[in-house]
Amino acid sequence: QKWKKDPYVVTMGKFSKVTNYIVGSLRSSDQSNQRRPPSEMADFLNDTIPGLKINQQEEPGFEVITRIDLGKQPEVSRREPVSAEEWAKNMDSEGRILDVEYIKRLIFKGGLCHTLRKEAWKFLLGYFPWNSTKEERANLQKRKTDEYFRMKLQWKSVSEEQEKRNSRLRDYRSLIEKDVNRTDRTNKFYEGEDNPGLILLHDILMTYCMYDFDLGYVQGMSDLLSPVLYVMENEVDAFWCFVSYMDQMHQNFEEQMQGMKTQLIQLSHLLRLLDSGFCSYLESQDSGYLYFCFRWLLIRFKREFSFQDILRLWEVMWTELPCQNFHLLLCCAILESEKQQIMDKHYGFNEILKHINELSMKIDVEYILCKAEAISMQMMNCKELPQTVSEILGIENSSVTPDSDIGEDESGAELSCPTSLYQSISTPVIAANGTRDGAQQAAETQSLTPA
Repeated sequence: QKWKKDPYVVTMGKFSKVTNYIVGSLRSSDQSNQRRPPSEMADFLNDTIPGLKINQQEEPGFEVITRIDLGKQPEVSRREPVSAEEWAKNMDSEGRILDVEYIKRLIFKGGLCHTLRKEAWKFLLGYFPWNSTKEERANLQKRKTDEYFRMKLQWKSVSEEQEKRNSRLRDYRSLIEKDVNRTDRTNKFYEGEDNPGLILLHDILMTYCMYDFDLGYVQGMSDLLSPVLYVMENEVDAFWCFVSYMDQMHQNFEEQMQGMKTQLIQLSHLLRLLDSGFCSYLESQDSGYLYFCFRWLLIRFKREFSFQDILRLWEVMWTELPCQNFHLLLCCAILESEKQQIMDKHYGFNEILKHINELSMKIDVEYILCKAEAISMQMMNCKELPQTVSEILGIENSSVTPDSDIGEDESGAELSCPTSLYQSISTPVIAANGTRDGAQQAAETQSLTPA
């Protein structure tokens, strides 16, 4: 039940047991007691996320994996957001998208101008089929409007007496009311008392409880709905787009935490391939479980970037380009950007957690998108990509080198890499080459009130 209310706080609260032990051990004069044995640390973290198995080296300084030369990260550039004219040119007289893959590539490379988001997000999230006509979409919206208000009426018509005998609905309502009152309140769309945006946020979340009563409401879901409602400015469209988004994110909010387990393990595989030395350093500081990425994964970076930047980041991720699990490569890009400071300053368990948490609202979204894309190209160009990594990225027919930490494979096929995938996309505006010397985006920043 505590997990349902706030998965992030519950998990980090359990991690604090580890932190408190380390703080206490630092008071000891015996250097050998200053770090908890890896086996005991693993027990602590396994209690937090049952079934989480990430390699922790028991002998710091010994490399047990086969090093793979990924080669140099290519330089990557981004373009201007897709304009209304570009979008309209790719649509026939009946409203069908002519070249879906082309428009997705445009969105991946530059995002969307804000006026397009209300329409394009419905396609990106799967609410509208890409091959549908305007008439088909209008009929779909009519059916979905009727369906939405039938579900809304279900909770609206529950009397106080009925609710007293329905503890789950009562708990969902209480938690939603609490969260809505502190979600993005500095954004003009949600600021002030009795704000219409807050009422819609509340009603959509309550209706979602009727749509998926088993999951109901878990803290953090308001963070995923808020930008969608802001863009849609329509209760029904926002609800169905949110339903589609939750179909992707559902496992993150289940009590068994299967989605979080899988993603943390996958991230560990990717980071180890990218920089085994950094992984070894994190393990030496009892941080190899990458627990500090938990919030990033749980709500897709929602509290790490400004509100306007998260709109850009999400629409890029929803293209599902250039590979599966691109959000994990975004994590790798952020960590790789911060690794030098973490290692040079010899950050320990507490300092790493503090440093990563303090990156919130300080990350350049265009720089990180460039860097993550460069990492994806670097990995896809590798002819010895481990099978586990190939599966994580959704790359078929990869030639692999067996690796005890990253994965094993018996395939000898050649890797097929779409190195020219974006050559037709022009108008670069932001460049990344592994340094922060590229042009900086003049992003609109808004401080968010954390839940």
